[in-house]
Amino acid sequence: MSARVRAARLRALLLTLVSLCVVAGTAAGCTSGDDERPRVVVTTNILGDITREIVGDEADVSVLMKPNADPHSFGLSAVQAAELEHADLVVHNGLGLEENVLRHVEAARASGVATFAAGEAADPLTFRTDREGGPDSGAGEPDPHFWTDPDRVRKAAGLIADHVVEQVEGVNAQAVRDNAARYDGRLADLTAWMERSFASIPEGRRALVTNHHVFGYLADRFGFRVIGAVVPSGTTLASPSSSDLRSLTRVMEEAGVRTVFADSSQPTRLAEVLRQEMGGDVDVVPLYSESLTEKGKGAGTYLEMMRANASALTEGLTRHRPAR
Repeated sequence: MSARVRAARLRALLLTLVSLCVVAGTAAGCTSGDDERPRVVVTTNILGDITREIVGDEADVSVLMKPNADPHSFGLSAVQAAELEHADLVVHNGLGLEENVLRHVEAARASGVATFAAGEAADPLTFRTDREGGPDSGAGEPDPHFWTDPDRVRKAAGLIADHVVEQVEGVNAQAVRDNAARYDGRLADLTAWMERSFASIPEGRRALVTNHHVFGYLADRFGFRVIGAVVPSGTTLASPSSSDLRSLTRVMEEAGVRTVFADSSQPTRLAEVLRQEMGGDVDVVPLYSESLTEKGKGAGTYLEMMRANASALTEGLTRHRPAR
């Protein structure tokens, strides 16, 4: 075999080994210093966006929930479950939101991983409506959807920063604090902007009906009334009964409400059923209530999502028609 052929085969072998290192990443001799970077794992994509704003470049942030997913029903792969147990910090919503993920978070905590339940630290509310005609099946349960109130998100964001500084080794504490301060200012601006937007909605039209209970915190903060939900629960996994629908349509008729707000990541079939119950005289307005979208698709960040929702709520409630 000529020296030229041997050299060519050696080059090919080296290229193959390099390719395997790139693909595998964890093969012997192929690991890099990046594997030693601190790691924060976040369950939902809404909290993931908030956490990334706070952490910045100080650690790797891995978000388990994909865009447009439902936090009540999304599950983890074996690889994602392993990520939780190898994290320096796990940030999750809590209050029963991530129904199929909680056991993995608890397993990570039991193995010694630091965890933080943002919703449980943000002055949680219980489900409450102004609906008459019988108890609501969600009443008395903790409401996990705290992010619909940007002031509660400000509190949670500050606490996330505290946990990153205190529990994630290797981060620059001042950089994290500076990131958190900048983001806090943007959240304060969001609250002020939402207040101005909602000011145009007459008091008599500030009644909300959604596909499930999701805007209790927004109602509490900005002066709305939640009169009911198509699914009378805080989870999208529940289903309404015929009596639930009859009760809700009666309340909507009495309140003169003709707008139902349905999450954009979920099929609106339940809201469509309500439309049929009321003779088709109902507007179904999509909102980004449970999940972010891909970048550039309407709600790629928490701030973008909240502004889009405020605009949709304002338009939907100011244009709705009085009851016939």
